[in-house]
Amino acid sequence: MGIRVAVAGASGYAGGELLRLLAGHPDFDLVAATAHSHAGQPVSAVHPQLTGLGLTFTATGPAALADADLVFLALPHGRSAALAAELPDSVKVVDLGADHRLADPDAWARYYDGPHAGTWTYGLPELPGQRAAVAAADRVAAAGCYAATVTLALAPLIAAGVAAADDVVVVAASGTSGAGRTAKAHLLGSEVMGDLSPYKVGAHQHVPEIKQATGATGLSFTPVLAPMPRGILATVTARPTGPVDPREVLAAAYADAPFVRLLPAGQWPHTAATLGSNACHLQATVDLDTGRLIVVSALDNLGKGAAGQAVQCANLMTGLPETTGLSPYGVAP
Repeated sequence: MGIRVAVAGASGYAGGELLRLLAGHPDFDLVAATAHSHAGQPVSAVHPQLTGLGLTFTATGPAALADADLVFLALPHGRSAALAAELPDSVKVVDLGADHRLADPDAWARYYDGPHAGTWTYGLPELPGQRAAVAAADRVAAAGCYAATVTLALAPLIAAGVAAADDVVVVAASGTSGAGRTAKAHLLGSEVMGDLSPYKVGAHQHVPEIKQATGATGLSFTPVLAPMPRGILATVTARPTGPVDPREVLAAAYADAPFVRLLPAGQWPHTAATLGSNACHLQATVDLDTGRLIVVSALDNLGKGAAGQAVQCANLMTGLPETTGLSPYGVAP
């Protein structure tokens, strides 16, 4: 018998992607999927792509999850902490929400509602030292989707001292699944199709997380809603501290990272290439006019930006190779 895992909040987009990945995982046994408003319904009624899975949603609560060895929390922000506190200490937990990502209570208060729930081990294994930290942890806070996309592009440059930490500008476009599954008028197909629209300009909740993970001290971040279901493309620019080839820095940082791919020179990332994968694609150059460093980063917001990254962390937490049950290759066309 394999490692018993359960998913709380399994009716959402990230929850559905988690179920898909776990159903094909060779070492995890999916024993429970909970969903507040869909309790009693078969999983396939909400996620038709999972027809044949044979699971029924149960009500979200500690009783439905306590028999698992590891629990994934795919709940709305602010909902994970209370449930996690009711789980036995013997149960390992990966939280896909924001509740336990930030170390600074003041940063939490500035961008989120409710009290700060404390800080767990940050679940982005590609950061220096984090692979070992995640493997040793019982509670892990997976990175946010925008944060993962930007951090993987920016953190090595700041760590190497080649990019000024106080002068970073990011523009990132995300598919509509990043906004969750709750019905919202501005996410209707007729509102989104043929349109690009910025939102939460200068005040997105992933700003403090990106700063914490990368060491940036000055960050201007503009998110853009794109007319596609999934995927993120981020353009990250930073002022250099001296002459540098950013590709060399990224290549050295990710030489042993199975899911981060620095593309060949001249080939630029695009979201479709990462669809369904746990990969992040990077490319970098130096702006001919301003001399600024430019890194473009693409990933699947439901894959490496959420469910795939959570499974990667769970693999490490349970002593498995981090690549188990995950693919670095996308689905095309």
